[in-house]
Amino acid sequence: MFVRTVYATGDPARLDRTLEGLRAEAVGLLSAQPGYRGYGLFANRELGIITMGSWWESEQAERDSDAQLRGRRAELLAPFGGTATQERWEAVVAARPAQAGPGSWFRLTKFDLGRAQADRVAAAFREGALPAMQRIDGFLGGSMLINSEDERGAVGLLFADKAALVASRGPVAEARTRAVAAGGAVLQSLEEFEVILLDLPQQP
Repeated sequence: MFVRTVYATGDPARLDRTLEGLRAEAVGLLSAQPGYRGYGLFANRELGIITMGSWWESEQAERDSDAQLRGRRAELLAPFGGTATQERWEAVVAARPAQAGPGSWFRLTKFDLGRAQADRVAAAFREGALPAMQRIDGFLGGSMLINSEDERGAVGLLFADKAALVASRGPVAEARTRAVAAGGAVLQSLEEFEVILLDLPQQP
């Protein structure tokens, strides 16, 4: 599958208004597009950050949907009054949660890698880090996204609630350290977000 993500920053005082608009319209807009496979909306209320990702069955479906929706997306983000960065990825590993939503939490890690390292990095996550995380209480699911052209990657992990997220920090750090060493990636950032909305339609 292919994924489009948006990372937006703005005034924390305007965050709730922006989230209300996205909650009201995003799933309807996205699910009307061919090839739609899911959507997640996440926020850091203190810092004023919104990140979201939509999942698509093919690269063409992702690009076609972007052409249709980019104008309305900009309008929905306008109240936030900040910056917005879009990225495209391929999902190389995905363990979808059975359910998650308000009350759940999300950890996002981004890293750099060489083009020749993509398969090794994915294998390190699939065979090492992910099984270790699946043994952690409160872990719901996770995925690895890679953009080989830009030599970047991201890992997103979902937890049942904030307590589970906090308790996981030590075990996940250990698994992450091993995976980074095995795959040869260079860690760039680690962030944690409240889950605002998660739409996981049944796969055909």
